[in-house]
Amino acid sequence: MADHNGTEQDQSSFVMDEKDYEILRLLQENAKLTVREVSAKIHLSATPTHERIKRLEKHKIIKQYAALLDNRKVNKRIMVLCQVSLKDHDKKTAQAFVTGITRFKEVIECYNISGDFDFMLKIVSESMESYHHFFINYLSEVKGIGQTKSIFVMDVIKETHQLI
Repeated sequence: MADHNGTEQDQSSFVMDEKDYEILRLLQENAKLTVREVSAKIHLSATPTHERIKRLEKHKIIKQYAALLDNRKVNKRIMVLCQVSLKDHDKKTAQAFVTGITRFKEVIECYNISGDFDFMLKIVSESMESYHHFFINYLSEVKGIGQTKSIFVMDVIKETHQLI
């Protein structure tokens, strides 16, 4: 079966058990844990733990390892959720929009959504002035954008990347 990116996924041959879920929970909390540390916490020896982690990576359950940064401490004090609707709803327009916004480092997340808008962008910037500059000089120049709505985040109440 092909996923939405056109790559083959055979999930029927890959079944996760509770040990796999324990590994995922631990690595989501701290991706710097060594195999030995993970194996001690799940009460399994290092070799099968290592094999499980490699299998989770191979099947793209673990997509990547990353350092999560405090945006304020790296001078990204403004966070904006920008809703975007496209002028036309055809494949060419959507592809031009996606190609356009993926090149901007300010756009840290992009979701194709339902409702009154087509996309939701999560944008970080140094200041209101720098966001305005980005919006006027870059985002508004992306082909295919019909309407936008910028929502400024005043405070983050909950932020996690832990799925399980």
